Order: sequence, then C-alpha cells, then structure tokens
Amino acid sequence: MKLASLRSGRDGKLVVVSRDLNRAVSAAQISPTLQSALDDWTSTEPALQALYAQLNAGECSEAFAFDPAACAAPLPRAYHWADGSAYVTHVELVRKARGAELPESFWTDPLVYMGASDAFIGPHDDIDVESEAWGIDFEAEVVVITDDVPAGSSPELARDHIRLIGLVNDVSLRNLIPAELGKQFGFYQSKPWTSFTPVLATPDELGDAWDGARLHLPLRASLNGKLIGAPDAGQDMTFDFPTLIAHCAKSRSLMAGTVIGSGTVSNVGSEQGSCCLAEVRCLEIIATGAATTPFMSFGDRVEIDMLDANGTTIFGKIDQVVTHYQPPEK
Repeated sequence: MKLASLRSGRDGKLVVVSRDLNRAVSAAQISPTLQSALDDWTSTEPALQALYAQLNAGECSEAFAFDPAACAAPLPRAYHWADGSAYVTHVELVRKARGAELPESFWTDPLVYMGASDAFIGPHDDIDVESEAWGIDFEAEVVVITDDVPAGSSPELARDHIRLIGLVNDVSLRNLIPAELGKQFGFYQSKPWTSFTPVLATPDELGDAWDGARLHLPLRASLNGKLIGAPDAGQDMTFDFPTLIAHCAKSRSLMAGTVIGSGTVSNVGSEQGSCCLAEVRCLEIIATGAATTPFMSFGDRVEIDMLDANGTTIFGKIDQVVTHYQPPEK
C-alpha cells in the first residue's frame, strides 16, 4: 500500500496512491490524516488496504490523477523525528578526513539525535536558506514510521512496529555544525526542515528488497542533473532499523507516527558514489589534501529517488531547488 498527503491545513489530507503512482483516491472516509490513521492502525490499515486494492483494480470511480507537486510531506508534522547515523563507514570517513580516530564504541552504540518534526516539507518544496555561507548540503536517507513502541522493546519486538517506509532529504548546514557541536549539546540551527518523498509504502510493497530490517536497493542522489551517488541502502548499514528503534525506545515509549532515519546512506569505499556533498568533500581531502566540490548554491536542484528492479520509482522523487530566503525586516 502507498499513502500520501495532499496539501490541506497543517496536517494534510490523506490519500491512497496506486502502485504505479499514477492515480489516487481520498481516504477521508477511513481517516482524514495519516497521523490519525497511525493512531488507530489496527482498524484503519485493513480498510486502507482494501481501498488500495480497489484503486489498483480500477474500481474507484472517485480516483484522480496523482500529482506529486500537490503533495505535502506524508506526515506534514510528526510527534517525534529521531535520525540515526547507521552507516558507521560514513562517520569513519568524515573523521578520517579531519585526522580523528573513530572510537570503538561507535561500532556498537548507535548515534542518534532528535530533529525538528514540527514541520516537514513536501517533495517539491524549495529549500529556503538565508546564506550560502552556511554550507548547504543534502543528505539522502531511508526512514521508517512506527506505531506505538513500548519502552524497553528489543530489536526483535521493534521489527513488528515498522508500519511505513520512505525516503527523506535531511538538509544540513555544514558550516554551522562545528560551533553547535562544540557546545556539546547537539544540532539545532544546522538542521532546517526535512523533506519527504511523495509517498510512504508499507513493507509488503517492497518485496524481497525489504528483509524486515534493511532496504536493499540503491538510493540515488543527483545534483543539477548529475548523479552524485547510488549506494545500496541495505549494504554496510551497521545498525538496522529494529536496532535503531530499540535504541530510541530504551528509556521511553515511542508514539505512533515516530519517524526513524537511517542517516546518510554510505557504502564502504564509496565506489557507488555518495548521498551527501560532505562525503564527496571528505574523499577529496583524503585523496588530494583539499576539498574542491562546493556545497550547494542558490538555484541548485537536488533529486533523490529509489527505483525497483524494473527501474520504476517506488516512492516518487524528491525534487527541490535551493532558494534564497529573505527574513522579515521587522
């Protein structure tokens, strides 16, 4: 099943989207928003699946053409957004570029931070940034959405609470990060709003590519029409999603609609390219002693997508342009 939210108020209007992403139908008779559907997933999921089957069979007279540009984020705002750094090879590379050793604990204890979930943005929304000097970077990631997860859940139990899967662009302002982390209190200003693919999919839609813990397909990231990388999201993922969920639920329950991110997808050796410019720059530093690839500029266009074995998009494409934000004068 594939679900999206059309722009409507702050929480969007839930629609069911056909497998080929060509048609959609309102799910208002089942649940007005995705968050409300997740709040009562045991009841809403069978009804949504039935509507999805009707839509794919061409039996919905109310169906209409699906337009990704009309989409908000599937969850326009969420109660909880926890982003991990599950590809430790990426962390190791970044630290190597600045001559720092990777602590052994990084291989056994996940890195996670809580991001801004008061507003997520849609797949075609602009990336508004006030200054290019802030070091504007994209980060292509896989995310999962959970239902209610009890505190103290093991990874085995956490696996059963994954309800939806999608992709995000977790924008980072790289030049603001060092000062923030230097305070030893985490990200804030350096992490603006995160954008989502047009749709989220239930695990059964992914077939053998989803093994219950990892998504084994290349994640494609392009800048201004040039492919920057397509690393396999299931490869070199040190901490799988059940492990990340269990880590986040160690001391408190997670509420329905919690978004858990993988962190920047990265493969050992980076032979398939990178899913962020920071990694590209680190590879340049290691190879030549200096980074030559700039961060993004106003007018740049970033695209993030994942294709199935037949070359068909699964979640739709994130397609964004970096724009110059002008703050109010008074």
